[in-house]
This record gives sequence, structure tokens and C-alpha cells, in this order.
Amino acid sequence: MTNAFVHSYETFGSVDGPGVRFVLFLQGCKMRCLYCHNPDTWKTGIGEEKSPREILDFALRYRSYWGEEGGITVSGGEPLLQLDFMLEFFTLAKKEGIHTTIDTCGQPFSHRDSFLPKFKALMDVTDLVMLDIKQIDDAKHRVLTKHSNRSILDCAKYLDEIGKDMWIRHVLVPGYTDNEGDLQKLSDFIAGLKHVKKVEVLPYHTFGAYKWKELGLTYELEGVDPPSLASEEKAKKILKIIPIDTLS
Repeated sequence: MTNAFVHSYETFGSVDGPGVRFVLFLQGCKMRCLYCHNPDTWKTGIGEEKSPREILDFALRYRSYWGEEGGITVSGGEPLLQLDFMLEFFTLAKKEGIHTTIDTCGQPFSHRDSFLPKFKALMDVTDLVMLDIKQIDDAKHRVLTKHSNRSILDCAKYLDEIGKDMWIRHVLVPGYTDNEGDLQKLSDFIAGLKHVKKVEVLPYHTFGAYKWKELGLTYELEGVDPPSLASEEKAKKILKIIPIDTLS
């Protein structure tokens, strides 16, 4: 059994997948997004250690709130950095008939033999993947996150190839991710995927800026305001926001 390094829980989540959900936030992420509102989740190998069974038993206390659409979402941090735990946890959850969702940036995705077979097995017990595509332009993605977007786009293509339902999320940051040309390229990329059930534009906010200061980090987006309503609407129009379908 592989324990998880846990950052926190949300017992009544309403924005992390369909319906009301128990949300597990795992510790650890290699991305360094300039707008990250949870930089305290970056460090790996720390946090509360819990077994898959312990976490599932805790989550099941709230099952009566989930209804027909809800379930469990694992977010982070980056859940794919704890792949062995995820596979064990979702295998147990599916035995209980629970709808399972992963909220990921896809950055750890790889076709290597050390990763892909386990990821494929995880997808067999995953109902929905919420995939963050932060910037379609690779050079701009590196500025924004300190990493290439190649593995992320590869992850999206692989998920589409295996027929996995996806929600695509894009955080709209003025001056970084709101360029009309980039949004059109992102729209074209999404249009080439057959299994995207929903696209979300998430407006940048500064709610987590204080955490950077508490951790002694420099918040490079100081002075960047949230996008205007007009900017959000323009992005939604370009991305051709897709209405949610009934998930299988």
C-alpha cells in the first residue's frame, strides 16, 4: 500500500468537477506558475501521510451530500506525482461505485515505461480528467510556469486517443494568457479533441498572493489586476465554451 502526502481536504467542493464533491489536495508540484494561489503545495515529500483506505473511509462520511452527480476529486499540488497512491485510491473508490475525477496540469505525463502503464491503469478507474492548459505557446508557457507545455499537450492528446472525458481549464491572466492569437490557437487545439465535455475560463485572482510573502517568495504578478468582464467574455467567445454534457 502506498501512502499519500496530503496537503488538505475540502468536504463540500462545488467547483472541482460535477456535483458536490469531496476534494483531496495532494502535496507536491514541479510547476512554478506565477499566479499559483497555493505555493505551499509545491514542496514534495511533506504533509500528512495517509493510506488510500484511510482517506476513502474519511471521504465516505460525506457521501450523502454527493447526490447522483458528485463524487471524489483529487487535486493538488499535482496528483500525478503520486501515481501509485492515485491508482490504489481510485481502484478502491470505483469498487464503492464512486465517480472519480483528477484535477491536473498534466506536466508529469510521459510515454516512458516507468509512467505510461500506471497512468493507463489509473485512467481505467478515472471517470473525468480536469486538465489545465495554462498557455498554448511553449515559450510563453515557460515564462509563466518555468516548464514546457509539451507533456501537457501530449497528455491531452493521449486522453483523447483513449476516449477519456475531459474538462479543459484555462486561467485568464492579463498580459500573460489573454492574447487573442494564443486563445485562438488554444481554441483550435481543443477543437481537434473529440472528448472535451467542457471548457472553463477561470479569471486570475490575487487571493493567494499573501502565501508567497509568508513563504518568503517574490510574487512577480504584483500589480496585475484580475481580467475585466469584457476580457473574460472575449476569451469565452474565442474558446467556444462548451456546455456540459452528461458524463458516462
